[in-house]
Amino acid sequence: MGQTLKKQITVEQLTTNLSTYAIDRDDLKSLLQTIPEKNDLNMATVEYELQILRILSVGWAISFYMAQQPVKKRISLLFWEEIRQVAAKISTLLETTSGRGIDYFEILKQRLDLYVRAMQTNPDGANEPTAVMGPAFAAACNAPHDPIAILVGTKMFTLCLGGVKSYLDCLEIESNK
Repeated sequence: MGQTLKKQITVEQLTTNLSTYAIDRDDLKSLLQTIPEKNDLNMATVEYELQILRILSVGWAISFYMAQQPVKKRISLLFWEEIRQVAAKISTLLETTSGRGIDYFEILKQRLDLYVRAMQTNPDGANEPTAVMGPAFAAACNAPHDPIAILVGTKMFTLCLGGVKSYLDCLEIESNK
């Protein structure tokens, strides 16, 4: 077996790449296309909540998969700062189009609290975070018992965690930058 060389990357490059991945909509659009046309879901809400779950899942993956990395705290801090900047732009756009002041970063924090509470309470005693995140996502979509919403939320969470893990596995983070 040959060894694969890992790509060298700076903390700043990694952070930018992860935040870009978090707000990318390609997977989201593909996932939405898997939902049957005839359903009881508010598709605008599902799309909105999927984007939020995607961002939060990438943040969660940083904490989970980089737990042993000395640069984890710095990467996490820089990631959330980049997300805060994107959220500010989204807030401005939403305010311009709706005429109402909306703080998208505050919405992200509220959803993070919702998902953290779901993980902490875990009423079904699930061992896998994915078994908790799907139902919590469905609840955020106002469809707590809808199997389609549960499945879509589970898939988004799983896709993001897997995507971040695969990406991190092929990198060597430059520690002196």
